[in-house]
Amino acid sequence: MAALQEKKSCSQRMAEFRHYCWNPDTGQMLGRTPARWGVTLRPDVYGERGLQISYNVSENSSWAGLTHTLHSFLAGYTPASQQDSINCTSEKYFFQESFAAPNHTKFSCKFTADMLQNCSGLLDPSFGFEEGKPCFIIKMNRIVKFLPSNNTAPRVDCTFQDDPQKPRKDTEPLQVEYYPPNGTFSLHYFPYYGKKAQPHYSNPLVAAKLLNVPKNMQVNIVCKILADHVIFNNPHDPYEGKVEFKLTIQK
Repeated sequence: MAALQEKKSCSQRMAEFRHYCWNPDTGQMLGRTPARWGVTLRPDVYGERGLQISYNVSENSSWAGLTHTLHSFLAGYTPASQQDSINCTSEKYFFQESFAAPNHTKFSCKFTADMLQNCSGLLDPSFGFEEGKPCFIIKMNRIVKFLPSNNTAPRVDCTFQDDPQKPRKDTEPLQVEYYPPNGTFSLHYFPYYGKKAQPHYSNPLVAAKLLNVPKNMQVNIVCKILADHVIFNNPHDPYEGKVEFKLTIQK
């Protein structure tokens, strides 16, 4: 005879949910430790099965909202918004033992939208959507005092991802232009010392301009962060260290 399962009370379910949101024993938030937080994408449009982006190159109204999202996001990366940060060119980890910046804080390195060049929205306000070669902006979440690699800048790598149930007949690899060059997050943006220590810190970004997405069909794309200390193949967390999305460009 099957054992009877005792129903949990509302207070028990709420306690379990609070424990899931923040587990003080493991330091996990929503099932993840801070060092395992992943990657975000702009523009981000969520469908029933995750990130799904679809538009028609000949219908401006179908992609105007997507480019508006990018312009709004990059508003925090104007020269004016970065005036309290400093120019960094070392390409090496920016360790700061003291609080030498104003108001007893640590310095933050500038990252401005123009560093994204053809995906900055400055040269092409449509971010390539109008020509069917859209730009997507990738950001790593902040992790306090995290060093992503052994003195090699982490980089973004975007590829087509085959659907096991619907393998692509076209085997041509995805062609991508990355900005900044090589799709790297410079090491001088690391380590991050926290919001109080670095109140003016801005996450570095990488833009990926997709050049050869086939038209009138849905494709799966995955963008991974390649770095020594970033995991993207965790079987228990398929979204760690990478972002996956479905893209349909109609023409």
